[in-house]
Amino acid sequence: MDKKQPHPLFKLATELGPLLVFFAANAKFNLFVATAAFMVAIVAAMIASYIVTRHIPLMALVTGLVVLVFGTLTLVLHDETFIKVKPTIIYGLFASVLGGGLLFGRSFIAMMFDQVFNLTPKGWRVLTLRWALFFFGMAVLNEIIWRTQSTDFWVNFKVFGAVPLTMIFAMMQMPLARRYELAPESLEASDAKEGDIGKG
Repeated sequence: MDKKQPHPLFKLATELGPLLVFFAANAKFNLFVATAAFMVAIVAAMIASYIVTRHIPLMALVTGLVVLVFGTLTLVLHDETFIKVKPTIIYGLFASVLGGGLLFGRSFIAMMFDQVFNLTPKGWRVLTLRWALFFFGMAVLNEIIWRTQSTDFWVNFKVFGAVPLTMIFAMMQMPLARRYELAPESLEASDAKEGDIGKG
């Protein structure tokens, strides 16, 4: 099924909207109310994404499932630890999948980021390694912050620290993407080859 390309503002809203809901609910109420609101917002964002694009990005799907599991544990057991460790689990999972894939000669970064770029095999390997290390670093950073700082500080970091760090890191990868981008003729040859295989 062909995926529709959403407006950049819509994509931004579905990615940042739930986090802003989480921040606002925590500021006005407490972490448990914020967790419940976050879970509802995550589900709403995934539904909206599917309605508009007929597709839910893999990262959003994995993140949503982890949020629902750890959010439920947080509310049922009334223990903040579960929602605080949730980012560590997500970052660690992404780092493990990307790093493990490289060990077996596979680059899963294209699947994880919905094939945003068209790179050479070396380009995919380098980009995959960089993101694996970044996710590992973010997992360690989240552990340090939630274990040593207040809940409000952790929530602020989650919204106004982790998101900007991820965006800055992603922008820093643009030179690499340009360096290893497949030439148009190579891309056309690859498409033609796939078409021939499909006919066969």
